[in-house]
Amino acid sequence: MGAMGALPLLLEGRALAPQAALKAKVVDQVVPRDQLISAAKAAIMSGTAKSVQPWDEKGFRIPGGGPYTPTGNQVFTGGNAMLRAKTFGNYPAQDAIMCAVYEGLQVPIDAALRIEARYITKVILDPASGNMIRSLFLNMQAANKLSRRPKGVPETKLKKIAVLGAGMMGAGIAYVTAAAGLDVVLIDQSQDAADKGKAHSAGLLDKGVERGRVTTEQKAAHLARITATTSYDGLKDADLVIEAVFENRDIKADVTKKAAAKLPATAVFGSNTSTLPITGLAEAWAGAGRSAETFIGVHFFSPVDRMQLVEIIKGKQTNDATLAVAMDYVKRIKKTPIVVNDSRGFYTSRCFGTYTREGMEMLVEGINPALIENAGKMTGMPMPPLALSDEVALDLIHKVQSQTAKDLGAAYKPTGIESLVEAMVVKHGRLGKKAGKGFYEYPADGKKHLWAGLSDLAPSATGARADEQPTADELKKRFFYAQAVETARCMEENVVTDPADADVGAILGWGFAPWTGGPLSFIDTVGLPKFVAECDSLAQKYGPRFAPPKLLRDMAAKGQSFYGKAGAKAA
Repeated sequence: MGAMGALPLLLEGRALAPQAALKAKVVDQVVPRDQLISAAKAAIMSGTAKSVQPWDEKGFRIPGGGPYTPTGNQVFTGGNAMLRAKTFGNYPAQDAIMCAVYEGLQVPIDAALRIEARYITKVILDPASGNMIRSLFLNMQAANKLSRRPKGVPETKLKKIAVLGAGMMGAGIAYVTAAAGLDVVLIDQSQDAADKGKAHSAGLLDKGVERGRVTTEQKAAHLARITATTSYDGLKDADLVIEAVFENRDIKADVTKKAAAKLPATAVFGSNTSTLPITGLAEAWAGAGRSAETFIGVHFFSPVDRMQLVEIIKGKQTNDATLAVAMDYVKRIKKTPIVVNDSRGFYTSRCFGTYTREGMEMLVEGINPALIENAGKMTGMPMPPLALSDEVALDLIHKVQSQTAKDLGAAYKPTGIESLVEAMVVKHGRLGKKAGKGFYEYPADGKKHLWAGLSDLAPSATGARADEQPTADELKKRFFYAQAVETARCMEENVVTDPADADVGAILGWGFAPWTGGPLSFIDTVGLPKFVAECDSLAQKYGPRFAPPKLLRDMAAKGQSFYGKAGAKAA
């Protein structure tokens, strides 16, 4: 089929439908499954199927031409540029594929196959391959099979789920829950708000109908499973409640008490919170006469219909039966669960925040915002840090910072970026993408671009430090190490108890560069002694947020690794 036709399939790992494969000449014929052998015999007998492949026939010419033809030159020159723009050289397989095709087209097929075999061997031996296979295949499969589910607890027979709050998160949770065949009662303060939440499901289903993935009957059945209401009476026969109201302790306590008054004695209460400690939220549940043992955190990610991860958070009193219910629910809605222990920000929000905060720290230091963003993209993260902060919403970051400072009191340690976020939100009214203005401008008729006013908030970026900008590699290191060292602290503090949960959760939850296999795989790849030494160097230069915890120092001294024979659990 030639390089132009083959490279997109090879580099993207794209599958083709049978008729599309036939048109692309990937296959010779498409026949019904039960006619496969007879059709093959007929092709042989008729001479349609030859014993000599086209590329072995005398005079064969590569479709589109080889690398040193006008078309081939265009394919490989443009292909290399597009590949670099998409992968930044982080994925060894794509580079190897491009090289194998380029070199293989210049030699006979047998030599080309030897070249390919050598590149395959090189890819297999690359640490990135092992890291991705372990985290994205083996460990993710184990998580989907509920490897962390408490043993001996009977499987939960869920029928009805209540969702408190019909905003973006609640509406998304209702959609995926109804898609799993469960009845949902979606509750909000006003009927209009509840109806709007249900309309979110209708909108997603309409798109499915347009694309031929959903029938009108399936849409109707899906929507019939969602009851939008303001009444808590529908909770009387609910098996599980997912609370998804605003990230405010008082509001969450209010709806928790209202639900506790209506729910059956056997019901489990799950709070979809991204930062507030579960043990503290459970106090309202216990205060309403319920047991804190049946309260748990069920943290979804936005948009719920597309994000695969659910972070399940055990409070100090959460029992195994409650954990089993939460995990059974997550499996039922076809999401991937990780299990963590209670802590402010838990695991994902806490560690994800180090990436966006590091970008803001760099901005405050006077580093050019364009350099910050490009370095972030070069790591393999899905979005650069300032753009991602806009997506999260700067006013939400400001509220979380304010709530954390209020909760911790004198123990709160400012990070140095609070004044930047406050200025963006309070002084300039730049709330993020949802408001059309944040670190970026979002013109209705054009492409988003960095806000020119950033130079006023961090003047040294275009002034005193204009000629003293760091290299992209230095910034990439800061992004990686800030996230990885915080993940190690979560392991040390028993917030995360399994390296697999840490790595799978990081990749699925906040998009930690998949080619690394996750933050703990990244540490193992660097090597504990070198990682600790680099952390010490970064801490001296940029502050204590990079200081390695005792766990890492001890592991380095003992020659241990997170996935080695003497891993973190033995440390």
